[in-house]
Order: sequence, then structure tokens, then C-alpha cells
Amino acid sequence: MDDCLFCRIASGEIPADTIYDDEDAIIIRDIHPQAPFHFLAIPKRHFSAAHDVPSAEMASVMGGLFNSLCMALGKSGLDSAGYRLVVNSGEIAGQTVQHLHVHVLGGRDLGWPPG
Repeated sequence: MDDCLFCRIASGEIPADTIYDDEDAIIIRDIHPQAPFHFLAIPKRHFSAAHDVPSAEMASVMGGLFNSLCMALGKSGLDSAGYRLVVNSGEIAGQTVQHLHVHVLGGRDLGWPPG
């Protein structure tokens, strides 16, 4: 998708503060962090939201994304410190870029319920 910000970041057209990058996903620092650690795990294939991933491809797409995410968690130390994963879908949920992505938040007490 030529006009998708995350597609352009994943292709290298737009630079980002990259934490991890492989064939399935790119993990970048959020430019408006909501916690000391705030990463975005972005699949390299474009899907607007999780419900847009075809069911026949769901295991492959999400498995690759979460494998990449786990590699980034290990590099950052969040795997032992604790973290929260958030997937927003649609405007009412706060999704601002229409490309499936997972927010990874950590480095502080996040509390519950989220505010």
C-alpha cells in the first residue's frame, strides 16, 4: 500500500528507530511513547486490522508477528520485567494507522483497568 505509513516504514522508505527487523515484522519505538518502553510490532504484510487477516493465513501471519515480538522483548529485557500488549482496531478503539500492529508497553506500573 503506497500511502500506508507502516508499509513505508517496513519497506525502508521511511526511517524509524528500529529495535528488531526480520522477514515477518519490524519492531520500532513509538514516536509518542506512553511508557518508558513503548514499541510497535508491525507485520510486513498489510492488513488493516486483525479481523482482516484471512483465516487460512492467521496462524502464519500472527505467528510470525509474535515470534518477532518475542525476539524484541528478549533484546529489551521486558520479557522478565513485565509488559502489556495492546491491539487497537478502529477509530473508537484509538487506531490511528490503519495497519495491524501491536503496542508493547513496559517499564512502569501500568495498572488495571487501562485508563
